[in-house]
Amino acid sequence: MRPIIQSRIFQVLTILVGLVLMGAACSKNGTEALTPMPLKIPSNFPAATYALDRNPITKEGFELGRKLFYDGLLSRDGTISCGNCHIQGSAFTHHGHDVSHGIDDRLGVRNSPAIMNLAWNRFFFWDGGVFDLDLQPLGPIENPVEMDEHMPNVITKLKQHKDYPALFNRVFGPGEINAEKMLKALSQFMLQCVSAESKYDRYIRNEGVQLTTDELAGLTIFKQKCATCHSTDLFTDNAFHNNGLIPAWLNDSGRFRVTLQPQDMHLFKTPSLRNVAKTAPYMHDGRFLNLQAVLDHYSSGIQNSPTLDPLLKPNGLPGLPLSDTEKAQLIAFLQTLTDDAFLRNPTLAEQ
Repeated sequence: MRPIIQSRIFQVLTILVGLVLMGAACSKNGTEALTPMPLKIPSNFPAATYALDRNPITKEGFELGRKLFYDGLLSRDGTISCGNCHIQGSAFTHHGHDVSHGIDDRLGVRNSPAIMNLAWNRFFFWDGGVFDLDLQPLGPIENPVEMDEHMPNVITKLKQHKDYPALFNRVFGPGEINAEKMLKALSQFMLQCVSAESKYDRYIRNEGVQLTTDELAGLTIFKQKCATCHSTDLFTDNAFHNNGLIPAWLNDSGRFRVTLQPQDMHLFKTPSLRNVAKTAPYMHDGRFLNLQAVLDHYSSGIQNSPTLDPLLKPNGLPGLPLSDTEKAQLIAFLQTLTDDAFLRNPTLAEQ
């Protein structure tokens, strides 16, 4: 074979190999490769319920979701971001407020739920009105007392922004910004809000940490009286219960607002107890200011009603009797669920 032909063949082969290698290095969006950021499943957690294969997490997608999470652009007048009502140091709750304070300082009707371990959630909001994390942000964005905006307006603002078009193209490839892309980016950020490094976690995983006598006693009491609803190491059964919070003035019907089934009247989603020492006030309406008040309720404040959970009247009478010592021991245990690494993780903070 003549040298020039060999040279041409070599050049063609070189180009073909280069194209193959370039294709392997590029993401499916046709740009430079994205950096995978897979969700880490703690060894003491069950399998995640979110379909991670439909929205693979990348570093770039996570960072876009984080930028959106802390951007007031998602609200009508630019003043309210997701991060306003979900503060990292309080496990992404609205610490110090019984119910959420939204745009124009308007009051909501419920306490802001924590954002953590959402990959394991099957329902969202206190009444479970949303069953897909990718749809969850639509609630606060469209709510007139929270962000008071409409998705078409949000998308228009994102398209006109100096940074977002390039960021969306980087993550999702060429094409216009749309609601699906925006919501998936937010999910990528929220999915990585994983709390699993508390003292309890290190104890249960045999990582060289021991609980004190009171903490161990509290864990025993917890398993006896609390763990049915606050189950697994997620500390929630992801189900709905009426826990006896219905004085005559309360008009929040809970899960009933979603299902219209009489048996769901005044049922609310079981919140996780992770970082519970940092998420006061408590219950769907933030009525209890501290853990002592919560335990006092379960011990002697439960009100009977047709839909009261049978678990809360084990002897036919409402209440789970607890002595002062048992309450103190339970609180000692609950404090072991605080995950300072999560609460201070700089990658989850506004940049």
